[in-house]
Amino acid sequence: MTEPSTEPTPDLSEYQLGESVGYLLSRVKSTMSNLITQRSMAELGITSQQGSILFMVASGKCLLAAELAREYGIDASAVTRLVDRLEKRGLLTRVRSNEDRRVVRLALTPEGHAIAARMPAIFNGVLDSLLNGFTPEEVGFLKSMLRRVLVNSDEQTGLSRDAASNFDSKS
Repeated sequence: MTEPSTEPTPDLSEYQLGESVGYLLSRVKSTMSNLITQRSMAELGITSQQGSILFMVASGKCLLAAELAREYGIDASAVTRLVDRLEKRGLLTRVRSNEDRRVVRLALTPEGHAIAARMPAIFNGVLDSLLNGFTPEEVGFLKSMLRRVLVNSDEQTGLSRDAASNFDSKS
């Protein structure tokens, strides 16, 4: 049994959730995903995540399930379930590598390619509606700031990997 905490309960009344950058980024991501799903389900019968995966495979950015897991920050079993659903729908296939039989690449079927080709219009339509009233300069500034956040994230991830490899070498 654990002892009750003797730490004072933090006063959260001053914390303004709506002003938190993390909260705002999360809400924007969720809103975008929901709007893309509404459009892609109506037009193509797929979710935003399924459409995004098809697009990533079509663009060549992610050709392995492990690459999708890293890109989306989800575990391998979740990617496997998503790929299983897309494969069952006849939108992609798994292709074993001739060079290394352990490697399984993802490839789109003709129908998968057709859907992937329609995703940019859906992505852009949703973004256009969300960025309504922004000037091109403001959109450029927003993209620049988001890229900086990603660079910082990559640096943190690199530090985490370095720390992990240092730990592994000492174990």
